Amino acid sequence: MVPYWFMGSGDFGRLCLVGLLSRQTPTLVISAPSRPAGRGLRLRETPVAREAVERGLPLHLSPKVNSDDDLLRRFDDERPQVIIVVDFGQMIGEPYLSTPPWGCLNAHPSLLPLYRGAAPLQRALMAGDKETGISVFRLVPAMDAGPILAQSREGIENHESYGHLLARLAPKGGILLQKVLELLEEGLACPKEQDHAKATFAPVIRKEECPIRWIRTAREIACQVRALNPSPGTYALMRGRRLKIWQVDVVDGAGEPGSFLEPREGRAVVACGRGALALGEVQPEGGKRLEGTLWWRGLDLGKGESLS
Repeated sequence: MVPYWFMGSGDFGRLCLVGLLSRQTPTLVISAPSRPAGRGLRLRETPVAREAVERGLPLHLSPKVNSDDDLLRRFDDERPQVIIVVDFGQMIGEPYLSTPPWGCLNAHPSLLPLYRGAAPLQRALMAGDKETGISVFRLVPAMDAGPILAQSREGIENHESYGHLLARLAPKGGILLQKVLELLEEGLACPKEQDHAKATFAPVIRKEECPIRWIRTAREIACQVRALNPSPGTYALMRGRRLKIWQVDVVDGAGEPGSFLEPREGRAVVACGRGALALGEVQPEGGKRLEGTLWWRGLDLGKGESLS
């Protein structure tokens, strides 16, 4: 078995780690420190750190691994064969990149060179893509630009949200990493350089992308809703209060963007710039998630009211 370190923080990293554990336990897990989160701003550990603690894995928390003297000393002492970096949130520099015999490997949820960056799955959903995948590649100083050792293609299901797609793909990332480790052990790995001319980018989601603009087409808004579910979520304004919108269906219809049309199957239907959306699941500000039929049934709609 190969001694390796695992660096990760988010949910995708956690699920990849779980997949790797069926093959071998890392000699060290590195994650970001706990941060204030939620309304109470309580310290919350990362998903990877929480998984490591629950499983009793050796854990080191570091806000900046490149300048962490304790971690650098440990790295010099242990000399792992390879470092696996997934959903970590930090750029990895020297000596980590070039010292391990197999370097640093990353599992990225896109078909590189497409969607390099922090939000590949969300950007793919926003674009209405029908296919995505996992790429395992060797880290280089440039972001997500290293040679690819393995890829797997995955279809994107109709109505699939970001949360569902992430949960479905991440375990496959762990499996693909296992495959690459086996190829490296056998001396059969064949890294392939990326075609940098075909690179596209997936920047982090900004809060300005969360409000729904009803002037857009129904298809575009539906893709936005899927891409931002469960985090950070899309919303419209109803009577000056936020109404989070979690699930929609594209339907026929025309009217002033944001206006309510004739309901379908007990659900509210909202006109868009082109087409309309039936609201499948919503969440009033300060309330719980509701099926669209329940919300519509309880809504005392005034004349001319609309969503903005």
